[in-house]
Amino acid sequence: MKKLISVVSSAFNEQDNIEELCTRIKQVCESLQDNYDYEQIILDNGSTDNTTQKLKDLAAIDNHIKVIINTRNFGHIRSPYYGMLQAKGDIIISIASDLQEPPELIIDFIKQWEQGYKVVLGQKTSSKENKLMFFIRTLYYKLLNLFNDSGTKLLEHCTGFGLYAREVIDKLKNLKEPYPYLRGLVCELGYEITCVQFCQNGRKNGTSKNSFYTLYDMAMLAFTNYSKVPLRIAAMSGFILSILSFCLALFYLVFKLLFWYHLPAGIAPILISVFFFFSVQLFFIGVLGEYLNAILTHIQNRPLVIEKERINF
Repeated sequence: MKKLISVVSSAFNEQDNIEELCTRIKQVCESLQDNYDYEQIILDNGSTDNTTQKLKDLAAIDNHIKVIINTRNFGHIRSPYYGMLQAKGDIIISIASDLQEPPELIIDFIKQWEQGYKVVLGQKTSSKENKLMFFIRTLYYKLLNLFNDSGTKLLEHCTGFGLYAREVIDKLKNLKEPYPYLRGLVCELGYEITCVQFCQNGRKNGTSKNSFYTLYDMAMLAFTNYSKVPLRIAAMSGFILSILSFCLALFYLVFKLLFWYHLPAGIAPILISVFFFFSVQLFFIGVLGEYLNAILTHIQNRPLVIEKERINF
C-alpha cells in the first residue's frame, strides 16, 4: 500500500509564486508515485491580492490540492503549524510558498526518512538574500544557543522547512501549543534529527512578508521558551548595581565630610547616574514583559487559526 505524503504551505499575497509552487511539487511527487501518493495543503492566510482565487482555480482542476482559507491573516507562526496538524499523511513536509525553499529537496528528505529518521530538516548553509541579514541570523542563533539553558539543543539555520513523520505530528497535536516555536518543539521531543543542507534562493516574485517586528517576535519566542538567562541576568544585575550604588553613595558621603569645601556636589554625575539606572530598569522591565506576554498567550489558549472555507477535503 502506498504511503501518503502531505506537503503543507501557508500563503499570504503570493499570487505570482503559487502556481509554480504547485507545479514543482506535483512534478516531484509524481516522480515518487510508484511508492507514494500525495496531497498538497495550502492555507490562504487572508490574502488581499489574487492568491485566493488562484488557489481555488488550481484546486478545481487538481484534487490533490487542498485549500484552507482563513478568515484573516493569523501570521507566519500559527498558520503553517495549523496546516501541518490538519495533514493526514504518513509523512508531512512543511515548505514556504515563496519558492525560496526548493521543493526538489523533498526527494532527499524522503530518502533520509526511509533510513529511519523521524525528522529531516532543511538547513541553510548560505543564502542568496542580503548577506548582512544572513550574518545577523547566524549571530542570533549563536546567541540563542549561548543563553539556552533548557537542555534542548537547538539547530542553527533551520526554519521549519523539512519532513516530519506521522508520530511526530501526533505528539505535536497533544502539546496544544497556542503559539508554537516549531523548530524548538521538534528538538525538544527528542527524536533523532538529520539535516539536508541547501542554499536558500532569493525571491523571484513579490516581496518578503517578514518585517523587523515579525523577526523580533520569532526571536523573543525562542528566548522566552528556551532560556531563563535574561531573567537571571536582570536579578543579578539589580543586586550588583544596588551594591555598587550603596558603595558609591557611602564613598561620596565620606569624601564630602572630609573635603566639605573642596568637593562640589555637581549636577552632571547625578543626572548621568539617574538616567543610567532608569535605562537599566526599563530594559529589564521589557525583558520581564516578554516572559509575561508568553505566559499570557498560553493562558488565553486561543485557536491557532479560524477557518473560513475548505476545498477538496
